[in-house]
Amino acid sequence: MADEKRATLYRMELPDHVCPFGLHARELLLERGYDIDDRVLRTRGEVDAVKAEFGVATTPVIFLGEERFDGSDALAHALASR
Repeated sequence: MADEKRATLYRMELPDHVCPFGLHARELLLERGYDIDDRVLRTRGEVDAVKAEFGVATTPVIFLGEERFDGSDALAHALASR
């Protein structure tokens, strides 16, 4: 399947705070050999827009193909079963 090793990652990296959960999600994907479209959110406005778009309270938001995972814990559980 073409999308099997492709991921899109929305993660927060503000001037005063780098989200550790976004970094964890990125590391999990790299360890598994995923090609990551790393969409770094660098302003509060970008973070708020992504949260509104996906209807979530926090980041990261991760897509493996069309399948969405909200948070690094959800991603870790999904990857453990693959």
